Amino acid sequence: MNNMPKVKVGIVAVSRDCFPESLSVNRRKALVEAYKAAYDADDIYECPVCIVESEIHMVQALEDIKKAGCNALCVYLGNFGPEISETLLAKHFDGPKMFVAAAEEDENSLVQGRGDAYCGMLNASYNLKLRNVGAYIPEYPVGLASECADMIHEFLPIARAVIALSELKIISFGPRPLNFLACNAPIKPLYNLGVEIEENSELDLFEAFNKHAGDPRIPGVVEDMAKELGAGNTKPEILPKLAQYELTLLDWIEEHRGYRKYVAIAGKCWPAFQTQFGFVPCYVNSRLTGRGIPVSCEVDIYGALSEFIGTVVSQDAVTLLDINNTVPNFIYDQDISGKFDYTKKDVFMGFHCGNTCSGKLSSCSMKYQMIMARSLPEEVTQGTLEGDIIPGDITFFRLQSTADCKLRAYIAHGEVLPVPTRSFGGIGIFAIPEMGRFYRHVLIEKNYPHHGAVAFGHYGKALYEVFKYIGVPVDEINFNQPKGMLYKGENPFA
Repeated sequence: MNNMPKVKVGIVAVSRDCFPESLSVNRRKALVEAYKAAYDADDIYECPVCIVESEIHMVQALEDIKKAGCNALCVYLGNFGPEISETLLAKHFDGPKMFVAAAEEDENSLVQGRGDAYCGMLNASYNLKLRNVGAYIPEYPVGLASECADMIHEFLPIARAVIALSELKIISFGPRPLNFLACNAPIKPLYNLGVEIEENSELDLFEAFNKHAGDPRIPGVVEDMAKELGAGNTKPEILPKLAQYELTLLDWIEEHRGYRKYVAIAGKCWPAFQTQFGFVPCYVNSRLTGRGIPVSCEVDIYGALSEFIGTVVSQDAVTLLDINNTVPNFIYDQDISGKFDYTKKDVFMGFHCGNTCSGKLSSCSMKYQMIMARSLPEEVTQGTLEGDIIPGDITFFRLQSTADCKLRAYIAHGEVLPVPTRSFGGIGIFAIPEMGRFYRHVLIEKNYPHHGAVAFGHYGKALYEVFKYIGVPVDEINFNQPKGMLYKGENPFA
C-alpha cells in the first residue's frame, strides 16, 4: 500500500534553564535507544543541535528537524521544560505534534537528578491552549524511556492520518442516487479538514471509460484478475470490461490528483451505471481498496473519507458495508447462542454487493448483483465479488458531517463471527457488545447513514485520537457504551 505517508518523528528534548540540561540530554538518548531497540529506527530522528531552553534554541531545533525531513514532532520534556519555547516549537511546526514527559527513574535521582516533568506537562498543556495549538498528549503522558518509546509508536498511526488528510483529494462521480439522501452531506467540513474534493458527473466517467476501449493494457489486467479470482472466476466474459474500467479509474487518479499526494474515490454504481456501462463496478472497487485506494459506492463521500482514515491508521485494507439486516433466530440459536457471549441484539449482518477485497473474504467468486437483477437483465449486473467476510476482530466506525456542517463520528469494537451467513454478497455476521443500544442511541439518534467503515482489527484507540486531533468535539465521538452507562437521552426505566 503506497497511498499513504511515511511518518518520521523528530524528537526534540527541552529543558528549563534552572534544571540541569544533562537531565534532558541523557533522557533523550535513553528514549531514542529504547525506541530503536523495540521499533523501526527509521521512524524517528533525534535532534542533536540543542536542548531547547530558549526561543533561539526553538528556531534552531525547528530548522534541524525540517532539514532532516521530519513530518511529525515529539516534544520531550526531559525535565520541567520551558513552557514558552516548547509550545512555540509546536506552534511553528507544520505537522502533527505530541508531548511526552520523563518520569523519575529511581530513588537515587530525587535530589540533583529530579526533573519534575510531571509538573511541567501541566504548564505545557496550559500554554498550548493559550496559543490555540493542537497537540496529541497520550492518556498518561509521563513515563520511563521504554514507556515514552511506546507512546511515540502509538502516535505514528495518528500522525499518519493527520498528514494524509492534509494531502488528500476525494474524487467523486455523481450525483448521488435517488432516495439516498443519507449519503448526501455537505462538503464544507472537508475543506475545514484540509481535504480537497473533485466532483464529477458520471457522464465524464463514461466518456473516459469509452476512450479506454481497446487499451493494450487490458489483457494484462484481465490475467491479473483471473489469477486473483482463481476458482471463483465464474464470469470470465465480464473481465475485459472490468479491466477497462479499472484502468479508467487509475488513469483518472493520475491525471486529476493535481498537487495532492493521496486519493480516495466516491463512485457511482446505480441506477443507470449498469445499463450504460454494462456491468457493476464492485469487483474493481474491491481491487483498488485492497491496494490502499478506497472506493466507496453510492457516491458516499464521507464513507470514502472514513475508509481512507481507516486504511491509513491500520495500514491494511478496509471495507464499507451496509448495517444491513438482523440475524434470524434459527442461525442465532444454532450457531451463536451458548457458543459466543452475545445476545441476539448484539449481532447483525454487514453487507455490500461485492466491494470487499478478496483478501478479506473466506472465499470469493464473481457473481451478478441479485438485487439489481430483480428489475434489470442479469447480464448487465455482473461484477460483484461475493463471499463471507473473514472472522476476527473489527472496528466499525464513521466520520460524518451533519446537515449544518458539524463533524461527528462513531467507533465500535467488535468481531466477525465464524458463522456461515447463508446469504449473498460480501457479507458477514458481526457482533458488537451492546449493539442494540448503540444502534438506537447513536446510529438512529444521531442520524447516521446506513454505511459504516470496517477496519480489520481493533483500532478504536488510534481512531478516537485522530478524530479528536482533527477537531471532532469529544462529546460527538460516540462509542458502544457498556451496560449500565446510559446514553444521553436513553430512558433509564426502559
